[in-house]
Amino acid sequence: MEMNYYIAGVDEAGRGPLAGPVVAAAVILDPNKPIQGLRDSKQLSPSKRESLFTEIINKALAFAFGQAEAEEIDAINILQASLLAMRRAVLNLFVEPARVLVDGNQKPHLPYEVDAIVKGDQKIEAISAASILAKVSRDRQMLEYHLQYPDYGFDQHKGYPTKDHMTALQKFGITPLHRKSFAPVKNRQK
Repeated sequence: MEMNYYIAGVDEAGRGPLAGPVVAAAVILDPNKPIQGLRDSKQLSPSKRESLFTEIINKALAFAFGQAEAEEIDAINILQASLLAMRRAVLNLFVEPARVLVDGNQKPHLPYEVDAIVKGDQKIEAISAASILAKVSRDRQMLEYHLQYPDYGFDQHKGYPTKDHMTALQKFGITPLHRKSFAPVKNRQK
């Protein structure tokens, strides 16, 4: 297969949470190894995401991750941090894509042809696959962070602004994982 056929799908997970990184994945699917059931990660159960994660890892021609940490998000804003995570994911691929398809309406700066596709995670299988890899990878990181900060419930809400998370912020203050530029966190800083 010539390079011209390599199309990378890219998506991110974690734009909305108050804590943790924004994680992006880039995936180049193998047309000879189809994967059934690819769709936007938000439309799948956690167990289905996990099984598809394993299948994507085993069948894709290439995949890679990139992320931006809370400090980077605070420094450059969540949109720019998401684009940076996507850029890192694509540049981490060991197979060079001819074209990159990104979920959303913004494009990361890359040395390849890049197209932004609104609702791409519902339309393009490679973007759906990237959506699943990013979501599962981020969720796993938040489970690890739960072990470091068990009072916050990261294993349950994954850093999103739930009632329990807001209560924990009120009671215990902020952690190094929290995005200090996000209003609910900023308002809790002393």
